[in-house]
Amino acid sequence: MEESEQLRAARAMRRAVLGDEYVDAQAAHPDAVTAEFQDYVTSMAWGVWAREGALSPRDRSLLVMAMTAALGRMEEFTLHASAQARTGVTDAEIDELLFQIAAYCGAPAGISARRQVTAVRAERPGPSGPAGTAERGNGGPGL
Repeated sequence: MEESEQLRAARAMRRAVLGDEYVDAQAAHPDAVTAEFQDYVTSMAWGVWAREGALSPRDRSLLVMAMTAALGRMEEFTLHASAQARTGVTDAEIDELLFQIAAYCGAPAGISARRQVTAVRAERPGPSGPAGTAERGNGGPGL
């Protein structure tokens, strides 16, 4: 099957947001069904990121994090929280987003998302990594 322009754009956007290492690892050694499924999800999910529109990659990133937290999809939430720098989302914006998640999706969703953000930040090298998060402990009360 010939690759469409939409799929090419979606793949490029996925790679720009998630990074080469992640995308290459996901694409390594797929069987025919897995490859077809990856193309479908990439075209659908990342195609919306690649389309023209009023939402920037930063806006889309914040929305995806809010929606994945609301749905309890912490693996996807963590993936997008880890990619925040590539979309221009700041730590302060994610911190504020956690309050929105807790208020509109419930405390359990907010607490789970906070735990994931804390873990993502702890993995970073440099001042925002383990030394930079030590003063915040485990992310706050209830965590």
